[in-house]
Amino acid sequence: MTKEEVSLIGFEIVAYSGEARSKLLLAIEKAKAKEFEECKKLIDEANESLNDAHKSQTTLLQQEARGENVEIGFITVHAQDHLMTTILLKDIVNNLLDIYR
Repeated sequence: MTKEEVSLIGFEIVAYSGEARSKLLLAIEKAKAKEFEECKKLIDEANESLNDAHKSQTTLLQQEARGENVEIGFITVHAQDHLMTTILLKDIVNNLLDIYR
């Protein structure tokens, strides 16, 4: 896998994670407004985006596990950072929902 291909996967992870992050932050606003149905819908959509990000990430993990060279650049590191912080945000949002209910 070339560095360019790895970078493209990194961009996918950033895009999916960013989409999930935006939906999670909007879900908090909906929870504050007691719009829990819309909040749940946004969280479900965020989870779908996170699943897509995980699929992209798994592609890289599988390549490396097969012993193939995966040249990791800063874009890929940045993508991993986005994914992990969005997963953390998801956990925080779920805890905040308990408070808003």
